[in-house]
Amino acid sequence: MNQIYDMLQANSNGRIKKGSNEVTKTAERGTAQFIILAEDVNPPELLAHIPLICAEKGIPFGYVADQEHLAQAAGLPAGVKAASIAVMEITKGAQEDFNNVVKAIEGLKA
Repeated sequence: MNQIYDMLQANSNGRIKKGSNEVTKTAERGTAQFIILAEDVNPPELLAHIPLICAEKGIPFGYVADQEHLAQAAGLPAGVKAASIAVMEITKGAQEDFNNVVKAIEGLKA
């Protein structure tokens, strides 16, 4: 979903947490604003628990196709991969993109 990449790039000054352990912690604490998971994670069980926690805590989440593109959109160095990203705060410049992504994801669930 390109909207997720766009939102993450627009939120470049916002705080993020990266990696399955950090993302799991933020989800359990309910402190994440949005969680992004890469679909190409191997084994998929690495992230399988995160959507369940998000549903329990009411945290919106979405999937993107590729770990490398996710890392790039998050502003991580070239060649780095990110299986998951937790967006901790939404900057003013990214608020509209964030709202659009959440609406699109809620529309898919309906």
